[in-house]
Amino acid sequence: MSLYLHDIPLDVAQARFQQALEESGLWKILGIEKISLDEHALGRVLAEPVWAKISSPHYHASAMDGFAVRAEDTLGAGPSTPITLQSALQAGYLDTGDSLPESFDAVIPIENVEPINEDGVPADNPRAPFAIRIRAAVPPWSQVRPLGEDIVATQLVLPAGQILRPADLGAAAASGHTELNVARQPRVAILPTGSELVPIGSALKSGDILEYNSLVMAAQIKAMGGIPTRYPIIRDDFDLICARVTEAARDHDLILLNAGSSAGAEDFSARVVEKLGALLVHGVAVRPGHPVILGMVNLQPSVISDQLSVTSLQSPILQSSTSHFPVPILGVPGYPVSAAMTIDIFVEPLLARWLGRAPLTLPTESATLTRKIVSPPGDDDYVRVALGRVGEKLLAAPLARGAGVITSLVKADGLLVLPRGEQGAEAGQQLSVRLLRPRAELENAIFCSGSHDVILDLMAQHLSRANRRLVSANVGSQGGLIALKRGEAHLAGTHLLDAASGEYNLSALKQYLPEVRVRLTALVMRDQGLMVRRGNPKGVKSLGDLTRSEGGGEARVRFVNRQRGAGTRVLLDYHLALLGIAQPTIWGYNQEEYTHLGVAAAIASGRADCGLGIPAAAQALDLDFVPLFQERYDLAIPLIFADSSLLAPLNNLLHDTAFRAEVAALPGYDVGVMGQIILETT
Repeated sequence: MSLYLHDIPLDVAQARFQQALEESGLWKILGIEKISLDEHALGRVLAEPVWAKISSPHYHASAMDGFAVRAEDTLGAGPSTPITLQSALQAGYLDTGDSLPESFDAVIPIENVEPINEDGVPADNPRAPFAIRIRAAVPPWSQVRPLGEDIVATQLVLPAGQILRPADLGAAAASGHTELNVARQPRVAILPTGSELVPIGSALKSGDILEYNSLVMAAQIKAMGGIPTRYPIIRDDFDLICARVTEAARDHDLILLNAGSSAGAEDFSARVVEKLGALLVHGVAVRPGHPVILGMVNLQPSVISDQLSVTSLQSPILQSSTSHFPVPILGVPGYPVSAAMTIDIFVEPLLARWLGRAPLTLPTESATLTRKIVSPPGDDDYVRVALGRVGEKLLAAPLARGAGVITSLVKADGLLVLPRGEQGAEAGQQLSVRLLRPRAELENAIFCSGSHDVILDLMAQHLSRANRRLVSANVGSQGGLIALKRGEAHLAGTHLLDAASGEYNLSALKQYLPEVRVRLTALVMRDQGLMVRRGNPKGVKSLGDLTRSEGGGEARVRFVNRQRGAGTRVLLDYHLALLGIAQPTIWGYNQEEYTHLGVAAAIASGRADCGLGIPAAAQALDLDFVPLFQERYDLAIPLIFADSSLLAPLNNLLHDTAFRAEVAALPGYDVGVMGQIILETT
């Protein structure tokens, strides 16, 4: 076997996999089972159409509480020409749903009649009067549900392939059914591999990786209509992995072998598939997720028995299941985003076929890309984006691209697919985006660009209770103001210090937004200082300590900076200039992170000794903090959005006592200025 991956186009890989399934007789519904018609049928897929056994209603039924009449007997009735109808002979009381007596063809609601006694006075019992007086004629079949109004016997009620919803269960019951024929649910085995993996909840040490891919994949399989089985973690041992795959093949319709799908020394998945069956594909030209393996496990039952006896596997399901071969197997990449995308791309269409339903499709919208994307020219590139409407434009902001960034799946509102042959897309380009959220939720998104602060996460939590989603793009203060200029955000967090005046943000608004009317609202006064590891082992006390040279009396300090355009970097450069410190004398000045938490993580992980940031970020990662400065952090909001209904909950939040108290409880914040309007430009 080659040690290197040979990526093939996605459509070729899918076609090769489908051909193998067709040749094996597996590109069809797996089987049919009869189930009771109850709430447990919800979400199952009909294997056969449901035809009505009875009509609904199966008789002419009163649609109201009232009196059954013959429409012809009411002709001539009017406000000044009432007609009296005798009970039993010409009118009879019915409750809603009662059967309409023969010879009657209409119902008059009880509120539209005057029940009377023999002497013409109102009846003591309005539901059993001597007669009724009416003052309006009614047409035939008024307020009557005729036989078959909803369902007529023998008509199609539900088609095969329908995913059963609550209303579908009611329709099936109304048409006379007590059982339904549904597709057998595919049984999917999920086998996580890797000696570095540890179960969720483990006490972590360096090198440990929490195994949660199987949790995500199992939830995906369940949502798609399958029955997942999560196996325990399997260490990197070729023979052991072979044995576990053999075990899983006996009881399942599909095997997902997670991790080990690349071409490293301990990436055994491809070899396992080759030994136990046929390796169809190893490497697909798709990002994320290119080291995908597609294959078939094709063992004879006698071989399985031998393997099981050797490994002495103890599994209760082995004693009761019947096997079928071959069994398709996927080697799923270990990175969480790649794993999740692999399930969507390869497994969902297969489960749809086995269940006899249409593949799940996502609605699409045209959106404007907020920044340039660079894609590998030979790959289909799946890009997660945050979506929100700013003015008349639906914007798509690309999220973190890393295959290991599980939060990009959490934050994603849409999926942008750039086909192979395209080397990306330009900012401002109109592209079709597959929606991962309902359209209504996109209309409630508040796009916040600019400087990062942990308060934004707290704001997002509060705003969610007001049916608003705060979508934050951490591009630095300058980047946020530029986003406002381009019409790509509703507001921007900013704390740009003007070296000449010592003021925050005012000159920046003139520089970047000269033609945009803006309201500048103070959010907080906050501390900025040096974050260092607990105990401050390098003894960093000031910016001057950042210039220590190797071989001096004190240890050299590794610094981690914020990105260009970030207000924190502007603040740093301002004070370095005041102190006469040259930027190149700081080791790590060009090492950049995009958030305060990113800086804190770099220090906590040992990549750096210190970095400039806020105390809340230091506290979050158990770091010490050396306070140096205090600054004002503002929200810049274009006036066209400032008083809009979309931003009303945000404006209210700035004056909310509970929110202010939560912010004040965080280290390094002064909320005394919160909500104050600093400036409105004209």
